[in-house]
Amino acid sequence: MNTEKTTEDYLEAMLVLKEQKGYIRSIDIADYLCVKKPSVTYTTKRLKEKGLITMDADNLITITEQGMVIAEETYKRHKALTSFFISLGVDEQTAMNDACKVEHDLSKQTFEALQRFIANTK
Repeated sequence: MNTEKTTEDYLEAMLVLKEQKGYIRSIDIADYLCVKKPSVTYTTKRLKEKGLITMDADNLITITEQGMVIAEETYKRHKALTSFFISLGVDEQTAMNDACKVEHDLSKQTFEALQRFIANTK
């Protein structure tokens, strides 16, 4: 897994968890991403070093402004792609899984064209 994709996946997961639970814990990230706790520990340490998250004394995680930009953009792509795939007749779970794969590799130009297409078909 490349570093950029991992960063985006983790930050997106943290954003979703924050919306769902009101807080972000490493164990919840592990459950959400179906990874082991040591993987989360390793990755959160790297995200913290990059200034994308902070952790308090109770190990609760906060996404920084810089991290939030990445998280929100990734989540926006994920939701738009999921919606688009569902509109094509793909079942919701497959659409969500496929959106997760595509969201990292789609160029800005193609994503913007996709958004225009969706807006014009409503």
